[in-house]
Amino acid sequence: MKKAIIFGANGQDGHYLNGLLAEKGFDVIGISRSGNWLHCDIGDYENVSSVVKTYKPDIVFHLAANSTTRHDAIFENHATISTGTFNLLEAVYKHSPATKVFLSGSGLQFRNTGMPISESDPFEATSPYSVSRIQSVYAARYYRSLGVKAYFGYFFNHESPMRPERHMSKKIANFAVAVSHGSQEKLTIGDISVKKEWTFAGDIVDAIYTLVMQDEVFEATIGSGFAYSIEQWLEVCFGLVNKDWHDYVLQQPGFKAEYDILYSNPATIHALGWTPKVSFDALARMMVLS
Repeated sequence: MKKAIIFGANGQDGHYLNGLLAEKGFDVIGISRSGNWLHCDIGDYENVSSVVKTYKPDIVFHLAANSTTRHDAIFENHATISTGTFNLLEAVYKHSPATKVFLSGSGLQFRNTGMPISESDPFEATSPYSVSRIQSVYAARYYRSLGVKAYFGYFFNHESPMRPERHMSKKIANFAVAVSHGSQEKLTIGDISVKKEWTFAGDIVDAIYTLVMQDEVFEATIGSGFAYSIEQWLEVCFGLVNKDWHDYVLQQPGFKAEYDILYSNPATIHALGWTPKVSFDALARMMVLS
């Protein structure tokens, strides 16, 4: 039986990827710092090397990260993303050279001019998070020159019912449900004009699988290519419960968003045969009504 390892199995991407790989006939070894998974510190080379030597998987996926751009997460980002990437690539290079490696990147590591971003656009280090992601790309390219099949998928914002409450998408969806049940509380949020992608995480993992099945394409931006504002998300979520969001949502004065718009040019992954199936409205229904 084919084997796959998922570092970061407890997150939304790991959840949907685990299900997809099981459907494809893989024996999946999930690894996470939390949840009912195998525990392994991806920042520790001996840990990672031992796992790779033990299982010699067909594919290993590095999805582990704290997706925050805050400066105070600098060492966590470095250990998990940068060091974790080197650990995984070196372990595969030394102990399981036939293993394919998928590494997750981010639209936040690119220079954002407000136009759709593709994998060939220039990087820009605007946060410790982006620095770690950029370093990981060059690590992948180096090990690829040594013969490791290292794939890089640049993720843009994607959502699912698996999102924790701290994410705005889930916070708004849950708040709309609470309002429908009679809550009179108010929700204060920042700039609702910010636009980003709202792709379903289950579709994103389909794109990951599409990419790692290739033998010539190794990097691609993975996203829908469509941007929607937070205000549009408010409208569709509250519309599903027949409420007017204006009656319950307050905007934080003086809030400065990280960007005005962030979205992808997914031409490469589309050319490989992938397109998302779940629409913006369908995703909202999934998160509000499920």
